[in-house]
Amino acid sequence: MNTLDIPTVQAFLLVAELQSFTRAAEVLGTTQAGVSMKLQRLEATLGKRLVERSPRAVRLTADGATFQDHARALMTAHDRALSGSAPVRQQLTLGISDHAAGPELVPILEKLNGISASLTLAVTIDFSRTLLDAFDGGDLDAVVVRQEGSRRGGEVLCTDDFGWFASPAFRWSKGETLRVATLAAPCGVRATAVRALDKARVKWTEAFIGGGVSAVVAAAAAGLAVAPLANRIAPAGMIDAGPALGLPRFPVSKVMLYSRVSDASKRAALRILAATFRKEAGAK
Repeated sequence: MNTLDIPTVQAFLLVAELQSFTRAAEVLGTTQAGVSMKLQRLEATLGKRLVERSPRAVRLTADGATFQDHARALMTAHDRALSGSAPVRQQLTLGISDHAAGPELVPILEKLNGISASLTLAVTIDFSRTLLDAFDGGDLDAVVVRQEGSRRGGEVLCTDDFGWFASPAFRWSKGETLRVATLAAPCGVRATAVRALDKARVKWTEAFIGGGVSAVVAAAAAGLAVAPLANRIAPAGMIDAGPALGLPRFPVSKVMLYSRVSDASKRAALRILAATFRKEAGAK
């Protein structure tokens, strides 16, 4: 009689959600070959092909999509059996820097929901410095922030290139005062932009101060000013006007994950977060 192995089912669900053997292996703390062997054994047990593999993508077959629903139900029943009742909901308190929370946020939440149905997410969006203070004070389980100063530890999620983004209609000539849209202090990106402009002796003024990156983007898209933004975050339709206007270059910026959790479900969720962020950000 064929039986299903729980760790193998977990590996399948990770591959299905992350669409990558490499990212699934990262979450599980094993090798890509190890995950591949688990999937091969699972397919042999079921007598069905569950995934289609290609050099660039992993996709579920029709049988794989059907089995995914059964696999989720099996894991829910497994967790309930271990706890003796309905799975105890865990809460992961996560802080994300506004300048780091790009288009990756939606797929991250989708993946966490698909894998960790019993996990409640409490997400705070704020400045990196503010979030790090809250993390150091024990108020947050983990933070995704831009690297600041000489702080050690943490895990690099991606490295961002920045530019001076604006509407294609935006105009500025050297000698004029440059109109800039930023977040308020203590935003680290604002501080970097100000240092770069001052060092290059560019006259500037804050034409718009936003309470969030979405407001800053809107101001720049409306032609009010240029905005210092990561290429990853800048929306379609805006251009990096820096080279054409002769504005100073930005240093690259690392997005870091700092965490301090002991609960297994929270650790697994953070591994999924890190793997998904890297995949969506195109990090190697």
